[in-house]
Amino acid sequence: MTPVVDAVVGVTVGDTTIAADLSIGDEVVALLGPNGAGKTTILRTLAGLTPVDSGSIAIDGVVVDDPARGWFVPPDRRPIGVAFQDARLWPFLDARDNVAFPLRSQGLRRRLARTAASRTLAELGLSDRLRARPAQLSGGEAQRVALARALVTRPRVLLLDEPLAALDAATRTVVRRALRARLAASGGARIVVTHDPVDAAVLADRIVVVERGRIVQTGTLAEVTLSPGSQFVADLAGVNRLIGTARDGEVSLVGGGAVRIADRSVTGAVTVTVHPRSVVLHRSDPGGSARNHWLATVTDVTDLGDRVRVRLAGPPDLVAEVTRAAADDLHLGPGSRIVASVKATEPTVVAS
Repeated sequence: MTPVVDAVVGVTVGDTTIAADLSIGDEVVALLGPNGAGKTTILRTLAGLTPVDSGSIAIDGVVVDDPARGWFVPPDRRPIGVAFQDARLWPFLDARDNVAFPLRSQGLRRRLARTAASRTLAELGLSDRLRARPAQLSGGEAQRVALARALVTRPRVLLLDEPLAALDAATRTVVRRALRARLAASGGARIVVTHDPVDAAVLADRIVVVERGRIVQTGTLAEVTLSPGSQFVADLAGVNRLIGTARDGEVSLVGGGAVRIADRSVTGAVTVTVHPRSVVLHRSDPGGSARNHWLATVTDVTDLGDRVRVRLAGPPDLVAEVTRAAADDLHLGPGSRIVASVKATEPTVVAS
């Protein structure tokens, strides 16, 4: 089956060089990564706003950008819809006519275009703002109008750049739910740029992690967080990610220290992940069945409600998550000396 989007993107914009291959079918994909990773630049190449320096981009098998062949299809001739971080609304049109504009450009009669626009705005909670001009809209309302404008034509490729970033927390929750329903009901490739793992988890079927202009990992949220491919992903997942070399049931870690693991058959370069809840804290060496014991210094204690997250300086450096009662019993605070233990059966070990 031909993917909706098949792209080999090679482009340099300012200090950022992108080298990324994307194949996206009839699905919702989140481009997830830190600020400056190149996510928006990739989106702009798909939209035709930034031509690629090398590679090619095809939509439904039709090439829209191929510099080697001197071929480039401008944005207005691509079957795309785009919503940017800033709303970019026509100031002289009200909300309804801003959303109806792309339908009118396609030749749809005004009454039908306005009906479709009103329906899409209502889905995003703006049924009472149809006649408001952009200057009369709040930042969050303007962003939702821009979202509606991108959604209303049901394009083959929908490109959303941080679509919820301008919304306050309460509105964000409502709009995220409505957007997820609309994305699920739409066809084609739906691509959402975000640095927020919650948005990625709620909106997307698949996550593509972008760092420093490269795709470093792809999969469902569960797959990505189970075995993080980078420290950025590990931090998002809230897990400990340790790099080292395995031999005879022990991993010698880069930066010092070692982790004993249950599988003695694993050898060579590996990535070890340990969930913070698997890290048990003690005032002194507890003995017992845990094969890993490390003396550590508490560097930070964060209240998570019914649990407490504790950062430890080792080696190895770790994050532990304990109950509030355990934290109180241990009198944890920055500078506290503590013993951290992990059973050998707890770490997940993947060849690097």
